[in-house]
Amino acid sequence: MLNKKSIDDINVKGRRVLVRCDFNVPLKNGEITDETRIVAALPTIQKLINDGAKVILCSHLGKVKNGPNEGESLAPVAVRLSEKLGKEVTFVADYNVTGEAATKAVEAMKEGDVVLLQNTRFRGAEETKNGEEFSKELADLADDYVCDAFGSSHRAHASVAGVTKFISAKGGSNVVGYLMQKEIDFLGNAVENPVRPFVAILGGAKVADKLNVISNLLEKCDTLIIGGGMAFTFLKAEGKEIGKSLVDDTKLDYCKEMMAKAEKLGKKLLLPVDAVVAASFPDPIDAEIPVENVSVDAIPDDKMGLDIGAESAKLYAEAVKSAKTVVWNGPMGVFENPVLAKGTIAVAQALADTDATTIIGGGDSAAAVNQLGFADKMSHISTGGGASLEFLEGKELPGVAAADDK
Repeated sequence: MLNKKSIDDINVKGRRVLVRCDFNVPLKNGEITDETRIVAALPTIQKLINDGAKVILCSHLGKVKNGPNEGESLAPVAVRLSEKLGKEVTFVADYNVTGEAATKAVEAMKEGDVVLLQNTRFRGAEETKNGEEFSKELADLADDYVCDAFGSSHRAHASVAGVTKFISAKGGSNVVGYLMQKEIDFLGNAVENPVRPFVAILGGAKVADKLNVISNLLEKCDTLIIGGGMAFTFLKAEGKEIGKSLVDDTKLDYCKEMMAKAEKLGKKLLLPVDAVVAASFPDPIDAEIPVENVSVDAIPDDKMGLDIGAESAKLYAEAVKSAKTVVWNGPMGVFENPVLAKGTIAVAQALADTDATTIIGGGDSAAAVNQLGFADKMSHISTGGGASLEFLEGKELPGVAAADDK
């Protein structure tokens, strides 16, 4: 499908190789709470070390809304990477990302050495608007470029797309790493050539993000299951009273259109039949709160739905049983809270028990299956949230498109 050159197709001995990784890991008080993305990057990094490259790593972390700050520095990632690789990773702490400190660190490198640059988003709009200057500065540090950041591949940023033309201009190669290759193989096939029945499960709170893919997935899948916060917009569109539940009133008509589309295409669209409700969102998120399980026809005015109910969980598990391909993106409820994790656990268990190819579309669903202990039971856990969604939409991803064709 997407025939791109990978790190197996180039000779990197003695060459400076810039690798765009996805080290956008969740931090709590400076500690990494989920290292999935770091672990996923290791095979590519190790291969380049073994082949004698000078490995220069870069990544963004967080949204960096208020300029560079220590809370969003990649320093903790450098420490964890050093532990995992069993060798020191030199961290360039300079907020400028590129510049004198970076140049010196790279000049001092020997074959097999690893350097990690500072958070690329510390350059603000230069990174996110694909600035020429920053793209060139990144390319100046290296001879070849590897994109292994599937989680950022849907964004035409300087460190994802812009840098590649400057690498090409000096005769270097732009290739994908092992992680990108695996994502292309699994997600690409799920969309282009799924073994049927194909069931897609969408959850999570961000209604607007997911609604855009529903239309596309409805055309590709046989059954579409909706859970999480976004389900309440659908329920309201059906005319149900949803109390204080999360809702996007601007998308009610869209939801109605999608329900009509599913019917027209002869696809099953499953919505929750019951919900777990509480008086308010738990604060802190894992605080113990009193909840009750009610029918979606009887959600009290003063309560909000925070998970799918027990009957919905059974219904969804049943729908997964006969599937041959399942793609899941987004939890069924506030899974960080033990009382509100039951819906997500039920779906994860159903996926673990099936013989189908099970693909977890990054972000919160990846965190959920990891934290709940189901990771080893899934065929593929994507490292990209938004990227896996766009891939599932059939969109061309800038980070994939920028790599050299075989």
